[in-house]
Amino acid sequence: MSRSEFQLKTPEQFIAMRKAGLITAKALQAVRSACVAGVSTGELDKIANQTIESMGAHSNFQLVAGYNHTICASINHEVVHGIPAPERILEAGDILSIDCGAEIDGWNGDSAITIIVPNPDGSLPDTEKVKARQELSRVTEGSLWAGIAALAKAERLNEVGAAIEDYIDAQGKYGILEDYVGHGIGQNMHEEPPVYHFRTKDLGPKVSPGLAIAIEPMVTAGSNKTKVLADGWTVVSKDKSDASHWEHSIALTESGVWVLTAPDGGKSRLEALGVPFGGLSA
Repeated sequence: MSRSEFQLKTPEQFIAMRKAGLITAKALQAVRSACVAGVSTGELDKIANQTIESMGAHSNFQLVAGYNHTICASINHEVVHGIPAPERILEAGDILSIDCGAEIDGWNGDSAITIIVPNPDGSLPDTEKVKARQELSRVTEGSLWAGIAALAKAERLNEVGAAIEDYIDAQGKYGILEDYVGHGIGQNMHEEPPVYHFRTKDLGPKVSPGLAIAIEPMVTAGSNKTKVLADGWTVVSKDKSDASHWEHSIALTESGVWVLTAPDGGKSRLEALGVPFGGLSA
């Protein structure tokens, strides 16, 4: 299959993907609930794996050659693909991006959230650095939803990337990663087509019902230039600026947009954005 070709999904296949999406969402909810200062990213990895396996699924991250973990846990200036470990203890005020996925019945879900790590009592340090990290996460998540909203009326796929770039540019000076992009999703976690989070000269493929993609903007508080650490996985910002990563797996149905990895299918957020909800029933 060439980069320009991809398989549209049927409503029945979307319903199967929703199952994987909900399991992914539950794993991320469990991680969020356990994420406080003093907890290690290794512990969060175990929680995610236990949650996924308890629902009869398995981690699709562990199917990636050479990767043996359920989540990616990226702290502060780590942008993506951070490796969880027992010795990586979180501190209050850290900005932590968690990427996670599940596979069940041959279908995949993939999603990411950013957490500002609280104290055990739920409070956050009252510092300018923490406030800036909260804003970075807000901007990144907002750009994700701007891209999702654009998908609902897009004729060509890169209208999603243009909407993400415009949203971020309107918020202030941030870096949008260009070396790591979104992707199609279905029976494989990573499929065609690529999903850019910025404008490109190529407008991308035509958008039509049956499209399933993962949109995942990665944004830094400074430069978008990155490097990979010696572990071969962890991507960090070269200028050591903080980073945030948000992702959802999304289906475009005949009636609208269905956010497969959102607990409510994205309905509340989509309604607030004036976007038709495209959820299906089994």
